[in-house]
Amino acid sequence: MSKVKKVEAFTLTIPRDKPYLGDAKKGEEANEKGYFVRSGNKTVYATVDRTVIVRIETDSGIVGWGETYGLIAPEATMALINDFMADFVEGRDPFDVSVIYEDIYNMMRFRKYSGGYYHDALAAIDIALWDISGKMAGLPVAKLLGGQRRKEIPAYVSGLPESTLEKRVELAVSWKDKGFNSFKFATPQAGEDLSKEMETLRNALGVSTKIACDMHWNQTSAEAIAKIIQMEPYNLWFAEAPTATEDIKGLSHIARTVKTPIAVGEEWRTVYDAEARINAEAVHIVQPEMGHVGITQFMRIGLAAQFQNLSIIPHATIGSGIFLAASLQASSALEGIKSHEYQHTIFDRNQHLITEGIEVKKGMYNITDKPGLGIEPTPYTISQLKK
Repeated sequence: MSKVKKVEAFTLTIPRDKPYLGDAKKGEEANEKGYFVRSGNKTVYATVDRTVIVRIETDSGIVGWGETYGLIAPEATMALINDFMADFVEGRDPFDVSVIYEDIYNMMRFRKYSGGYYHDALAAIDIALWDISGKMAGLPVAKLLGGQRRKEIPAYVSGLPESTLEKRVELAVSWKDKGFNSFKFATPQAGEDLSKEMETLRNALGVSTKIACDMHWNQTSAEAIAKIIQMEPYNLWFAEAPTATEDIKGLSHIARTVKTPIAVGEEWRTVYDAEARINAEAVHIVQPEMGHVGITQFMRIGLAAQFQNLSIIPHATIGSGIFLAASLQASSALEGIKSHEYQHTIFDRNQHLITEGIEVKKGMYNITDKPGLGIEPTPYTISQLKK
C-alpha cells in the first residue's frame, strides 16, 4: 500500500489587469504591497490573484494536488503546512484521508485553531489526498464520495464588474446570449439604489432569468431587510451574506422576515459553522467554499443541508482551478445541489493554469470522469510555484 512520501506548499501569483470585483473606487488606492480596502464592504483585497497550492507525492510516485486561498499573507498558510502539518501527513495511507483530516483538526482545536488560516491549510491537504485516492483507485473523486449523481451542474454568472449600471446590464445580456440564465451582482460595485439595479437588470434579462444579490456582510439586519424588501418586487433569486457573519441572531431575523431565500456559507470552515446557522433557522441556501473547507467538510456541510431540505449552491473559488475542480467533483455527488457559482472573471483567463477537465458551456458545468480531481496543473503553472 502506498504511503505519503512528501508534502509541500507553494504560492502562485496570477497577475490581473483589473482587481477582483472591478476597478477600485476613489479612496481605495492600493498600498505598496498591493492591498486595498473596498469601502463598500470594508474588506481587504489584492491587486493580483494569489493562491496556495499543495503537492503531495506517494512513495509509488502518485502526485495529488490541493489548493486553498492565498490572497492575503499566503506565507501564513504555507508555514502551517510546511512547518507543521506535513510532518503528520507523511508516512500515512492516502486512503485514510478523512482520518488524517480529523487527526490534524484535533491537534489544535483546543487552542481554538478550528478555522481561519489553519483550516485553509488543512483544506488544501485534504483536497490533495482525495486527488491521490481517486488516482490510486482509477476513479473520479465523486465515485469515492458515494457516487456521481450528475454529469452537469447549472452555472450562474457571478459578478458584473463594470463601473456603470449601463455597462453591467450590457455584460449580463452578453452572457445571456451565450446561454446563461442565472446571475449575481455584488453590492460593492452596484449603485446605492439596489432596487434600481434589480429593476434594470430584470427588464433587460427577462422574467425567467434568475438574479441574486451578494450583499457582502455590510448591512445591519434592519438595513438588509429594508433593501431586500425593496428588491423583492423584481423577483430576487436569493440574498447572499446580508449581515455580519458573527450576527447569527440578526441573520435569523432576516431569514424569518423577508420572502427571499437567504444564502450564506462561503466563509465557513466546518459543519459546526453550518449547524449553528441551520439550527437558528437563519439560512435557506448553503454555500460551502471548497478552498476553505476541503472535500471532507464540504460533504459534511452538504449532507447537513440535505437533512434539513436546504438547497446547496457552492461558492466558486478564487484560484488556479484546482479547488474549483474539487468543488465540482463533490457537488456532483450531492443531491441538494441546485447550481454552482461561475467566477468568469477568474476562471476564463486562468484556464491555461490547469489541464482540460473543467468545461462551462451554455450555462452548465460539465463534470469530468477522469481519475481524481480530473485536472492537473500545467507545466507553466508548476514553473511559477514559489516556496
